[in-house]
Amino acid sequence: MKKIKIIIICGLLLASAIVINRFLKADEIGTAVKLAGILLGWKYSLIIAALTDLIGALLFPFGAYFVGYTISSALTGLVYGLLLYRKGEFKVDKKFMIRLIISILIVCIFINGGLNTLWLVLTSKKAFLAILPTRVIKQLLMIPIMFLTITGLTKLLTKQINEVKND
Repeated sequence: MKKIKIIIICGLLLASAIVINRFLKADEIGTAVKLAGILLGWKYSLIIAALTDLIGALLFPFGAYFVGYTISSALTGLVYGLLLYRKGEFKVDKKFMIRLIISILIVCIFINGGLNTLWLVLTSKKAFLAILPTRVIKQLLMIPIMFLTITGLTKLLTKQINEVKND
């Protein structure tokens, strides 16, 4: 892929992620970051995820900025980029579905459920065990939602994804 095309795709995905995260009040930046992982790989999905959190926090803050959430976002991008990117033609096949499930489980359990809960405890001074049950339930509910969302979107956009990857 040419550098200009990569920059344009990164800009579009970054803007989409910021809008979804900050203006639609969606708690999860995953869709644009997953697409970045599929299209561009781990380096770009990591950068897009980290910049989404950083720019969103600076331009449209919900509270005080805390670097831990940016680290979690970057790790999310890393996971999706490492597991979802494959050179060549993109297919929504059994291998992709397995990699998608693994990446969602890693992000939901370890990053969102673990690290982000730790960051929440550190920033809000709430007891870990007091907030853990609701955070676990939320992440368990998010797993099928995230899976269905990205599966449907990638099935819908397979042709376009391959056009972008193969240019």
